[in-house]
Amino acid sequence: MEKKDALSALAALAQETRLDIFRLLVEAGPDGRAAGQIGASLDLAPATLSFHLKELKGAGLVECRRDGRSLIYAADFARMNGLIGFLGDNCCQGEPALCLPALQPRGRLRTARQRLRGTA
Repeated sequence: MEKKDALSALAALAQETRLDIFRLLVEAGPDGRAAGQIGASLDLAPATLSFHLKELKGAGLVECRRDGRSLIYAADFARMNGLIGFLGDNCCQGEPALCLPALQPRGRLRTARQRLRGTA
């Protein structure tokens, strides 16, 4: 992923409603959700939803397909993984194992230093 693409994706996600939409689509998986379902889940007016979906689509974070009369939106997982990879490139001074998060109960992350020491 190029820096300009990462900046575009991060800028799109740096807004509360768009972040909520994207997280909802990530939760939905590759099948995605119909626009109406997204709007109902997040209590968004159609015009507001349309604006935010356009921004996410423009940043390459969501894909859209037609299914009958419905527009189905899904997270672009390849793009999401590309962004995560871009952010993690060259991490931990060439020791990427130190950067891997170890999930704790309730989603807490241990730091690399805690993993090395065997604490937390």
